[in-house]
Amino acid sequence: MSLKELYHNKWAKFGFWAVLYIAWVIWLGNYWWLFGLVPIFDGFITKKVNWLFWKKEYKEGEKRNALLDWLDAIIFAVVVVTFINTFFFQAFKIPSSSMESSLYTGDHLFVSKLAYGPRIPQTPLTIPFTHNVIGSKESYSTLIQNDYRRLKGFGKVRTGDYVVFGFPHGDTVLVKAPADDYYMVERTLGRKYTIDNYGPLKVRPSDKKDHYVKRCVAVAGDTLEIRDGQVYVNSAAQTVWPGVQNTYTVVTNGQKINAVNIDRLGLNVSELWYDPSLPGYPAMPLTAEMLETVKTYSNVVAVEQNIDTYPADYPDSDLTIFPFSSDYRWTRDNFGPLWIPAKGETVQLTTENLPLYQRIITSYEGNDLKVRDGMIYINGEEAQSYTFAQDYYFMMGDNRHNSLDSRYWGFVPEDHIVGKPALIWLSIDRNKTFPKNIRWRRFFKFV
Repeated sequence: MSLKELYHNKWAKFGFWAVLYIAWVIWLGNYWWLFGLVPIFDGFITKKVNWLFWKKEYKEGEKRNALLDWLDAIIFAVVVVTFINTFFFQAFKIPSSSMESSLYTGDHLFVSKLAYGPRIPQTPLTIPFTHNVIGSKESYSTLIQNDYRRLKGFGKVRTGDYVVFGFPHGDTVLVKAPADDYYMVERTLGRKYTIDNYGPLKVRPSDKKDHYVKRCVAVAGDTLEIRDGQVYVNSAAQTVWPGVQNTYTVVTNGQKINAVNIDRLGLNVSELWYDPSLPGYPAMPLTAEMLETVKTYSNVVAVEQNIDTYPADYPDSDLTIFPFSSDYRWTRDNFGPLWIPAKGETVQLTTENLPLYQRIITSYEGNDLKVRDGMIYINGEEAQSYTFAQDYYFMMGDNRHNSLDSRYWGFVPEDHIVGKPALIWLSIDRNKTFPKNIRWRRFFKFV
């Protein structure tokens, strides 16, 4: 049989698509989907059922119906794109400067879900091409809720990876302030004031939380500590990646740094302000390379890294910094040591360390937890230890002093992981006007 004959042979076509479909079912791990071989067999062999009932088949000389043709194309596009978004790649836009100077505000990314394995949709009833809202309304229904399950990917989250994940505190959202961290607002302003002024509250399932992108600095089983801005993992100083930037007090001779030099440095001008009383810049975000360049400017007198210490410089740490307890006098620059929970590992529980793991036990792993008379009760039984059901990670933004990350809300559960940025296909600088706002050098750049 020639290749041309093989191409037109119905049994060859059926065999090819059946093999691909079976491979996908094996990857999926749910063999109920093997019933999908029935319509594939009928579509190629028996042809008893019109599976494409919306698609009009025209007889020779019959006038085409443009409306039906467009309907066919739209349905096909929705199915294909939804399939790709669910199992392979999804578009994502960097909304803030928390990852500069690695990923910039306005970078448009393709996020690979194959890197860590795609999640089976837990909330499948969703309007196509939306995540959690359309306009001001929820774009999904919780009528069907599936348990968390992840398909096999190419690897696991590793230290140093850029990771897209669901916002850990995004289970509860303020209607009038959806971008704010509800739990932080409640701690600082009080529950009644928060709900009265920014509510009501919306509760979202774990797979419908807003997406964040950060760098993973510690994985399950690691012990993390930050000392004067330097990250240590398992007592060893962590590599400072090229894109990581800290803020510095830059004192000048009374003159501002030239705008051309600011642009050459690649600084986000929205984060800069000049204080004439200093004189200089109280908080200039710089990478190690930028720092050495700034020191060479003739009008720069002194440069000193900004470090938050407790309590004088940061008296409200217990309200804003994880684990939100006065027993832990941590800041964003002096934090830990903190052990990152790993699946199957057990920790001894005390009322002193409970703030570290309370949200894991209740919100992420679905247990009832109460403390009475100094004793800890989980699901009604006294508990002196707890065994974790999944892995956890510690994420930080590369823009260390302008990043809402694990220092502010703690651990990122494994079931919140979405994928890994793979490609920047477009980048727009919102601080500039067209055509200068287009970052041509970042087009089709692999991450």
